[in-house]
Amino acid sequence: MRRTARTPRTSRKKRSSLANRAIAASAALILGGGGLVAVNVYASAGEGPSGSPPTRTQSVGRQMSTIDCPDAGNELPDVPEQARPEVDRELAAMDTQITDAYQQFADRKEQISQDPGLAENAVLGPLRNKRTASLDRIGTAIERVGQRPTGIEGLAGCSLRADDSAPGNGGDTGDGGNGGGNGGQDDGQGQDQGQNQGQGDDQGQGDNQGQGDDQGQGDDQGNGQDPGDGQDQGQGGNGPEASDFVDIQSVQPNVDRPRQRRGSSRGTFTTDCGRNENGKFNPDNVIVAPGVSNGAHHMHDYIGNQANDAFASDDDLANGATTCRNQGDRSTYYWPVLRLQNGQDEADVNADGGGKDQNTGEIQTPSQVTLKFVGSPVGKVTAMPRFLRIITGDAKAFTNGDANANASWSCTGFENRQLKDKYPICPEGSQVVRTFAFQNCWDGQNTDSANHRTHVAFAQSDGRCPNGFRAVPQLVQRIVYDVPPGPGFAVDSFPEQLHKPITDHGDFINVFDKQLMKKVVRCINDGRRCR
Repeated sequence: MRRTARTPRTSRKKRSSLANRAIAASAALILGGGGLVAVNVYASAGEGPSGSPPTRTQSVGRQMSTIDCPDAGNELPDVPEQARPEVDRELAAMDTQITDAYQQFADRKEQISQDPGLAENAVLGPLRNKRTASLDRIGTAIERVGQRPTGIEGLAGCSLRADDSAPGNGGDTGDGGNGGGNGGQDDGQGQDQGQNQGQGDDQGQGDNQGQGDDQGQGDDQGNGQDPGDGQDQGQGGNGPEASDFVDIQSVQPNVDRPRQRRGSSRGTFTTDCGRNENGKFNPDNVIVAPGVSNGAHHMHDYIGNQANDAFASDDDLANGATTCRNQGDRSTYYWPVLRLQNGQDEADVNADGGGKDQNTGEIQTPSQVTLKFVGSPVGKVTAMPRFLRIITGDAKAFTNGDANANASWSCTGFENRQLKDKYPICPEGSQVVRTFAFQNCWDGQNTDSANHRTHVAFAQSDGRCPNGFRAVPQLVQRIVYDVPPGPGFAVDSFPEQLHKPITDHGDFINVFDKQLMKKVVRCINDGRRCR
């Protein structure tokens, strides 16, 4: 087997009232492909940029391309600690249900376009029934140790929609309307996700992550294709599309770097953990789906800790081998693999996380990976707690909307131009760059939270952490790929996310030993550059 693998699930975000969000609409007739499609249309859990409730996203004349379901993990209130294992298992099961339903839809897309009742009878109805049962079990698990969440059953319904109508994208994602201005984290924290990112290696993501003035209009992106034709370029009709790519040279510089204030922590600490040369892959996600094989439904690259899989405990990670040069860093760093859409199959073509989950093509080993911890522009940082878990970005951002999206795509030589919802087409001699700037504020108490987000946050627009949070070293992760110029690659994703660039995300578990973490903090606070 050239590569090995298993699968992850997705992060959960923004807390909100279930009763307010679980809005169900009546059945509607929609023109999809060659005929009318009858579907039950339910409001999506995803929000638009302003935080306004989602609207019915289907539009007449658009080919229905994906399944849009409320993300129950985002909508649940705080889950009691004792109920989390069972809730996490059910949330992972619900992801699998969507994956299976999407496959049913993809297999019958032509029939569904001809038969008005088939979408409801064969796909959406059975999916709703399974989700109802899972949501009931989640409610029961929480009720055993606390108060049952109200309105949870309203999250069961899903809809079909066209792939160009993601919540928050405004239909045409090339018009700049989905820029990084609302990349924030939970409860309005983190409107400024890239504020501390541009230190060294031209890595800044800035407030304005990704939408330059001239991106993706669909006329001529310099690659000889018509991005507006809606034709899938890979994954057997599962995306990405030509319109998901843009010539980086047509993007205007959009990175704003924060002003360093007196007392800021200007140092850096860089840890070298390789490029996954040894080919450690799996489709698990021990943060969001512990104990669940194939919890992510897409393949991850792993560097650092080699003990990471769905079943790894903190003790397993503490004792695991590491690819990091400094053996005091046993942290685990992982992200979805990037594949060339060149018709070449990997050994996972019939495996979970690979071909079974609509992830095909040749996995690319990065040409370079830089892991750098940076400081705060307004003050000193404090140590991260051991086993702190951080997810940045949202693997379901295409259907959830961009509230937690934090993708940053660019090209070497053009890193002052960052894309959020487009893949870059790089000129000859330039390489594709993915950058993740992780949350840099910690609540001072928890190493994780029920939705895996609210225990950390991004700094506010003035560089300060939200009330009750303290600044910690910020991980800035830069991954470079030497791929052929043009729109011939994509990240792995959940099947229904159609390999959209906005779904890119990264995961980190801090397993620095105490002594090395002290060194990291000292280096950053003293303004030194350390390794």
